[in-house]
Amino acid sequence: MLYFDTSFITPIFRKEASSIDVERFLQRQTPGTLAISHWARVEFSSLLARDVRMRTIGRNEAFDLDAQFETIIARSFILLLPDQSDFELCKHYIQRFDTGLRGGDALHLAIAHNRRAQAVYTLDKKLLKAGKMLGLPVSQGIGGQD
Repeated sequence: MLYFDTSFITPIFRKEASSIDVERFLQRQTPGTLAISHWARVEFSSLLARDVRMRTIGRNEAFDLDAQFETIIARSFILLLPDQSDFELCKHYIQRFDTGLRGGDALHLAIAHNRRAQAVYTLDKKLLKAGKMLGLPVSQGIGGQD
């Protein structure tokens, strides 16, 4: 199973420099191996809400993007529900103060670790660095150095 944090999935729905590379990367993966968590759903909706507040997109566009997100996730990804063990490991990761992890990022890593993900894909440089410090199989997956 390959785990994706929100930063890796977002460029599919918003035009970003990495959008084409992300789409190509995901198309090359084996069906049935892609996973995200319910936490990614919350983060994606939060991102859209921030964009509406900042008036970079309208409410209707946000609802449309959220619906597209839900459709693609339902069709192409395994959706993982965090449980108590994920929150316990998340807390442990956060207490590794040298990683600089925030709660949401630590939760992504904990969910992926507890489900024995073969890789954790992120475009978040801080998450990538923290994951490596924790000895987790984190990768950008596209361009650049991991």
